[in-house]
Formats: sequence, C-alpha cells, structure tokens
Amino acid sequence: MTFDEEWAQLVSEARQRQSTGMRLNQLEPGSGGSGGAAGPDLVVTQDDLGAVGHEAFLMHAELHKTADMVAAGADKNGEGSTARAAKEFSARNLTMGGELYTTLSVWDSQVKTVLQMCAHISNHLDYSKKLHAGEDAAIAATMRGRDGTSMPVSEISKYVK
Repeated sequence: MTFDEEWAQLVSEARQRQSTGMRLNQLEPGSGGSGGAAGPDLVVTQDDLGAVGHEAFLMHAELHKTADMVAAGADKNGEGSTARAAKEFSARNLTMGGELYTTLSVWDSQVKTVLQMCAHISNHLDYSKKLHAGEDAAIAATMRGRDGTSMPVSEISKYVK
C-alpha cells in the first residue's frame, strides 16, 4: 500500500467516526453552574478585594524601586548608567549603542505599563469597595419602613417583580 492510499484510508476512517451534527459542551445540571440547582460558586468578599488591592499596591512600590533601569546609577545630570553606556557605544560608532538605547526605551515603556496596571488595580479595588459600601448603606436606608423597622418581605417582593 502506498503512502497516498494509506493516507486516504485514514482520512476516510476519521470522517466516518466524526458526527456531522453540532455538539455543544455544557455543564451537567446541578453541578454548580448557573443552570444547576447548586448556588453560585464564585464569592468575593470585601476582605478579598482589599487583599488584592494591597498586593497590587505593594507590587507597584517594589517594582518602582527595583525595575527602574533608566535611572539606575544616575549621575549628577540624571542620566542612568545604561543610557551613558549606550551614548558611549554610539560615540565610538558601535551599533550596540543604538540597540542599547532601544532596549532601554522598550524596557522603560513596559515597566511603566505594568506600574500603571498595578496602580489601576489598587485604585479601582479601593474605589469599588467604597462605592459598594455606600450603595449597600443607601439600599439599607431605603429598605426601612417610616418608623425605622425593616421592610417586610411582602413589600420587598414588589420591587423584584
């Protein structure tokens, strides 16, 4: 049997094994998905958000200290040692100088992007925590009767319908 014949046979067998109908992957009923009887499996508490925001804040501070290659070994003019080396290589007509400048520029850009992301995560989680706490307080205040007692369930159900 030649290669082409064997290949054609294998392709034919593979096509016969495949179903031509559409198949959707889905979660078994009752196994924790939104369609099942089990409740939601993702719960986030304010403490969790606070911990993530705090870690993002710490990461920002540490990265800012240790990854600043542009200012590392800065001289009295504020030029870092890597930039000075690139300048020296370029002055001696070595192409490595330009490549070093490019590397320094790309590195600096990427570090700034990561720093911005860390700051955004930290600030957003702090903001979300405060916002949701305020919304919860406002909802709790509106869900009280005129006399300050809790609103009965029958009254709350009117808002849900």
